[in-house]
Amino acid sequence: METNNRVHIDHPAAEIIFQNNLGYFLSKLYDPLAPLIILCIGTDRSTGDCLGPLIGSKLENANLQPYKVYGTLDQPVHAVNLQETIETIQHNHKNPFILAIDACLGRTESVGFISIKEGSLQPGTGVNKTLPAVGDLQVIGIVNVGGFMEYMVLQNTRLSMVMKMATIISQGIIQALEKIAPVDSSLIEAAP
Repeated sequence: METNNRVHIDHPAAEIIFQNNLGYFLSKLYDPLAPLIILCIGTDRSTGDCLGPLIGSKLENANLQPYKVYGTLDQPVHAVNLQETIETIQHNHKNPFILAIDACLGRTESVGFISIKEGSLQPGTGVNKTLPAVGDLQVIGIVNVGGFMEYMVLQNTRLSMVMKMATIISQGIIQALEKIAPVDSSLIEAAP
């Protein structure tokens, strides 16, 4: 199966396309016997960077057993605690498969796209931070334009776009994981 690894949030079938793309990558890379960790990176203190914690909260409310979610609005995983969180994951889970999720800045024509890529995510590059790479599979949401005054750009990102992106990604994850092991998705809309 050939797949396009990205979809724009305004595409009428964005959720289905994202779900199918994620399902493809999971079937290719994930061993269902390994613990699957969903690491949602970002902070609730910045509109553009709250994508990860929003997704984490939606997934946590969906009760994704046996999968473990790190990074929510209440307990975000960000630059200050990322290394500690990675160490906690490695300590608590034997040979985990990590799905890393983060917001990023990009070119004007890429804003609004959700991308899935094999390999580690390098958080913080959009704001010139050096943070540890993490993950076996990465999902990034391009929330705004990068290249100049990145912190200001993240603060001035449209919340409606971030919310739409978070819903598409969280619903897509739930649906893709349902194909591995059914989860209770009735609570997904309860999160902000």
